[in-house]
This record gives sequence, C-alpha cells and structure tokens, in this order.
Amino acid sequence: MCEHANALLTAKPPSGSRRRRIWELDHQCHCPVVGVCLPLDTLRRLVGKALRGKAVADDYEVHVGAVAECMHRNRLSELLQDELDTRYSREVQQARSAKTTPTLADSWTQAVQRGDVAGALWATLTHPRCDTELQGRVCRDMHMLQHQAGARVQVDLARFHAVLGENAVLARELGRVQERSTRLLAEKSADMAQLQAQLVRVRADGLAKDSAAAMAREDLAALKASIPGMDSQVRLQKKIEQMAQRQTELERQNATLRQQLAAATRSLEAWQASPAPQPVRAEGGDRREPLAVPVSVVLNQKVVLCVGGRSGNVASYRDVVERVGGRFAHHDGGLEDSHSVLDASLAAADLVVCQTGCISHNAYWKVKDFCKRTGKRCVFVENPSTSSLVRGLEQVLTQGTPDG
Repeated sequence: MCEHANALLTAKPPSGSRRRRIWELDHQCHCPVVGVCLPLDTLRRLVGKALRGKAVADDYEVHVGAVAECMHRNRLSELLQDELDTRYSREVQQARSAKTTPTLADSWTQAVQRGDVAGALWATLTHPRCDTELQGRVCRDMHMLQHQAGARVQVDLARFHAVLGENAVLARELGRVQERSTRLLAEKSADMAQLQAQLVRVRADGLAKDSAAAMAREDLAALKASIPGMDSQVRLQKKIEQMAQRQTELERQNATLRQQLAAATRSLEAWQASPAPQPVRAEGGDRREPLAVPVSVVLNQKVVLCVGGRSGNVASYRDVVERVGGRFAHHDGGLEDSHSVLDASLAAADLVVCQTGCISHNAYWKVKDFCKRTGKRCVFVENPSTSSLVRGLEQVLTQGTPDG
C-alpha cells in the first residue's frame, strides 16, 4: 500500500461527464477501493460468482486476486462495478452536484471529517472531475486512515479484552443472583402452595358450616311445622316480652313519682311545722302579712311570675312560692322595670299572677294578651295582699286560668 501511495500519479481523468469505471481507474486506486468499499463476505461472494464456484483461498489471496482483476474489464470487474454502484448509489447521486474539482475536494474533506469514507471514496474516484492531484490526495488520505484504523483496532481490541473480563465477572455475579433468585422463588412457591392448601381447607370448612346451618334451618322449619300452634306461641312470647318491658318502664315512672310525692310531703310537713311569720315593717311603711298557704298547693319547681303588687309584700310573695316548692320571679308592672323585661319574664314563667290593682295599663294588657295567645295559666288578683296571692295560686292550679 505504501508503494501505491508513493507511486507517481500520471493518469489523467477522462474528459466529459461520464463517470469512470473501476477498470479505468489507476491501479493504485484498486487496492483501497476493494479493501475499504467491499466487505470480505461480499467480495468472496462476488469472486465465487465470477469463478462459478466457491473461493477457497484465504482473505488476503482473495483480496490480491480481486485487485489484479480490476486492471481489466472482465466478469469479476463488471460484478464489482455493479455492486459498488448499487451499494453507494446515494453517495454517487450526491456527488453529481459537484461541478468542479474544488467542490468535489471539499465534499471529500467533509466525508473524512465525518469518518464515513467508503461511499465517498467510490463516488470521488469515479467522478469525472477527479483529476490527478485530487486522486493522489484521496489515496494519501486513505493510506493514513488505514494506519489510524489499525491503531484504533489495537486499542479497541484491548478494550474488548477488558470488557470480556468484566463481562465474565458480571456473568458470575449474575449466576449467583440467579441462583439466589431461584432459591427464593422456590421458597415463595412453597409458601404459596401451603397458603393455597390452607385456603382450600378454610373454604371447605366454610362450605361445611354453611351446609350445617342450612340443614339446621331445615330441621327447625320441620320442627315448627310438626308442633301445632308454634307461631301463636312465638307471637305470645314476643307480646309477653313487650309487656314485661312496658311494666319495667311503668315501675320506673312510679318510683320517680313516689320520690317526688315524698319530697312534696316533706316540704309540706316542714312548712306546716314552721311558725307563722309575724308582720314585718317594710320600706315605705308597709307591713308583711302572715302566710296562709293551702295544703293542696304543690308547685314542683314551677316558675311563678308575679306582675305588680306592693313592693313591701314582694318578700312575702317569694316566701309563699318557695315554701310550696316553686321558683319566684317578679316584675313591678311597669312602674320602674322596663316593659321589654316583662316579655322575657312572661316567656320564662310557668304560672303568672297579675296584681291588677298595682300595675300599669300597658302591662295589664300585655300580660292578658300574652297568656291568651300562648295558653299560659294566669290569674288576675285585685287585692295585692299575700292571702290573695295564695288564693290565686290555688285557683290557677286547681281550676285553670280564669277569663280575667
């Protein structure tokens, strides 16, 4: 190859636009074209086709023989020409756009920089604008590229051996991992088989229990059918249970009522045993009257609102209400207390006692209208004395609300 690269390149490319054939190239171009542009298996196939048999020589001898045959037009050179034109038709078509030798040289330089020289080599050497100088440059470039390719092959071979060593290590590690995975998979498969068997047993037990329950229901239905009046007995049993529950509730209510009655009786006995209060001088010169509460009055924590009355008797009013178990509330009927407070007091009261003799006109009609609308029990008392309050309480608790 070195002798070819250093040989004197004196051939001139043909004029015109026709591309040169492989047998028309200088002999020093045949070696790089055959060696670079054609893979060895393709070259062997073409040589065997030309010989109408199978080439038995080694790769070097096949290469040298093919290079020698390219000097003349013959069956092998024609097969090589057709194969190269077909294989690199795209590069040949692209090279047609180069109308001058410098343009063709630039295209070759770009191909060398890209590292894709096989197709560019064939398209450049056979181009009609490839002169002697460009042909020599192409051959020199190919000579150096082949040297560099050989060096890269050595580097790549060293890397290849290193990769082989690493691959062996990884293969051994992979074998261990696969062995461990296989062992774990076998264990999991055994566990799964055990769980599957357990699931089958549980399902079988469930089916057996369902079957036993169904048989028990059938036996119960048959037993009920064999006993006359079974449904009536069941209904009676349910009714007895309901009545027993109702009796329990009534007994609990009776116990509560007995407790309330006992508490009221104790309050009444305590009130009867207490000494009668003496008249007390109040502010403004009024005296509190002695209490005279009837036995029949029991308020059971009801709120009694007294509207109006003399201010000196308010304490006596409160004493009367609280002695019979009530809660006392008072409004002066608009003399000093606000009418808006009266609305809230009426809403909170259970019983209302209106002292008509000591109340404003507006408060009187407000009390009467409110009690009539809401149905709240109310008694109207003209005399503001304590005894009148007691009679009013007895009246409102025993007879209901008077018409006023």
